[in-house]
Amino acid sequence: MSSKDRPPIPPVSAASRDEAPGLPGFSTWRSVYFTVVVVFVVTVALLALFPRIAR
Repeated sequence: MSSKDRPPIPPVSAASRDEAPGLPGFSTWRSVYFTVVVVFVVTVALLALFPRIAR
């Protein structure tokens, strides 16, 4: 499929970037992304520490 055959991608409007995520407890997408990253880092840290603690 060449680039000529693909339909153009519509631009992202400022209104859609500012939409509330629709998740309880989160008012912005930035807070959702931040929470996901923090949970991921904590999970990886706990998985790395667990073998040392379980001895």
